[in-house]
Amino acid sequence: MNKIPVLSLTCALAALLMLTGCRQPDQYPDFGNISNPAAAALLGQHHIVGSSVNNTPIMAQVFGQGDSVTLIIGGIHGNEPAGTPLVKKLAQYIRLYPELANGRTIVLLPNVNPDGMAKGTRYNANNVDLNRNFAAPNRVNTATTGHSALSEPESRVIERLIRQYAPDRIVATHQPLACIDYDGPARGIAASMQRYCDLTVKKLGARPGSLGAYAGEKLGIPTITFEMKQHDSQLSGDEIWRKYGKALLAAITYPNPP
Repeated sequence: MNKIPVLSLTCALAALLMLTGCRQPDQYPDFGNISNPAAAALLGQHHIVGSSVNNTPIMAQVFGQGDSVTLIIGGIHGNEPAGTPLVKKLAQYIRLYPELANGRTIVLLPNVNPDGMAKGTRYNANNVDLNRNFAAPNRVNTATTGHSALSEPESRVIERLIRQYAPDRIVATHQPLACIDYDGPARGIAASMQRYCDLTVKKLGARPGSLGAYAGEKLGIPTITFEMKQHDSQLSGDEIWRKYGKALLAAITYPNPP
């Protein structure tokens, strides 16, 4: 029977996987071109986009190559862990429904603070709050916010992804304030997300040196701080997805419904 073409196709796919698999940090001195045709063909390839203070790899997934760009971040505070399984479930959803990435680029960073997550602490291994470490006009230099802007490797990962992908919107998951906060021109996105979850829109104001102050207020990128509830950490990934998944989809598809 016709076995040779099937074998050839299998070999070709294996070669493609080897060429587009996870890259090591020394292969990514300047992040390279993560969004490449081969990676787009195999939607959602994992990429090492940096490392933590303790040299833990920080992984990202990139879906699609469209002009509408969404960056979604989990785990910036290690003691607010519910966002990490939520972002991972979003990656699974996009693999099941890849049409979501049509005309879009979706960059997922499930756990940008792996050291803090491992210890269950808000801070990174240098005891710095990553969400106070950005180069915002209102930042304050201290031991816990960093003695200079972007002093921490984890916050530099976020800043470099912003520069590389120029996102149209950013969503950062947090706990436990149970609201949808926003900075920059993101009121419409926040209202759309609210329709699909039990969180209310609440303008908290950009904290000194926060991602909202930097990306939202300084750069003018619509930035959502998605504050889930404290007890959400006790839920399974499936339960978190059922509770908040459609709200994340609404952020990606805005102004259209998910």
